[in-house]
Amino acid sequence: MSDSMTSIERTRAVLAHQVPDRVPVEMHNFMVTARIMGVTNFADFFKDGEAMAEGQIKAWRRFGHDILCLENGTAALAQACGVQVIYQQSSAPVAAEPAIRSLDEVEKLTIPDPYTDPILSELLKATRIVAREIGDQAVIIGRGDQGPFSLACEIRGMEQFMMDLATCEEPAKIHRLLEYCLEVSKRYCAAQIEAGAHLTSIGDSPSGPDVLSPRMYRRFAWPYVRRLAEDLKARGMILSYHICGNATPIIADMVNSGADVLEIDQKADQRACKEAARGRAVLLGPIDPSEVMAKGTPDLVLEKCREAIEIMGAGGGFILGPGCALPATTPDENMDALVEAAKRWPYR
Repeated sequence: MSDSMTSIERTRAVLAHQVPDRVPVEMHNFMVTARIMGVTNFADFFKDGEAMAEGQIKAWRRFGHDILCLENGTAALAQACGVQVIYQQSSAPVAAEPAIRSLDEVEKLTIPDPYTDPILSELLKATRIVAREIGDQAVIIGRGDQGPFSLACEIRGMEQFMMDLATCEEPAKIHRLLEYCLEVSKRYCAAQIEAGAHLTSIGDSPSGPDVLSPRMYRRFAWPYVRRLAEDLKARGMILSYHICGNATPIIADMVNSGADVLEIDQKADQRACKEAARGRAVLLGPIDPSEVMAKGTPDLVLEKCREAIEIMGAGGGFILGPGCALPATTPDENMDALVEAAKRWPYR
């Protein structure tokens, strides 16, 4: 199949719930870009906006995917909020020590300025460079890092925050932390759009059914994503919303959040997700980043992509990509197969 649309035209059509010439492809390959750049110490790379931008552009020229997702992992916002973060040599940064030891300390937290914070400003620099260089040729997702619930987990500490929720002895203080995290997320997501991204995205995986019950999700996570989506949409900004694991039990809630794009992974029921999202939200995913993309063969990648296109591409509303970030070790030929699949199997 020959392309009759540009990457931007193709993606805009999908976001408008129209059927484009073929399925757009998103790569979610920020760790792969470090490898492509020949980096031996990821810690330095993920603090350098210019290097991250160069890696993204180099990967795009190599693979030709439609959509680039710019980020450095899951801890940038947390670091800006006072969480101690470890920058690893061969993987993405991770949160290590929480910023607060008690819910009583929420009041001492300050809202970081994404334009002056050391790490957030570098990530925004990467977005600006990529937008300037290729923003008229490819779609850019300036990742807003973590959603309100996930950010709260990192600020408070995952285990302790789950204990706070389980005992629910101080619900008002829990919501105060989540209100703070919502404001942090709003500012950084908006800054990514202002830096030139076509859309922004959040990850809120600790709120998913693999960790949190749907009842608790609806009480403590969903309201804040809904408000984030409403705020951004009121300003003409597009939000993509990611939850790892089997999100099937809450997929209707995710659709009702108002997020424009829902990123699902290989554990989710593709048919159920398609039915829930049809005409209301675009689905992105769901190819297994580890067992299929990193460890599988090109033939396996093609097989899984064909299956996803046939199920979730019906009538449009689908972007093909990995269900989460690709490991740095993902073979080039498997990423080639991901792009090839979108060209080989049309929408039905």
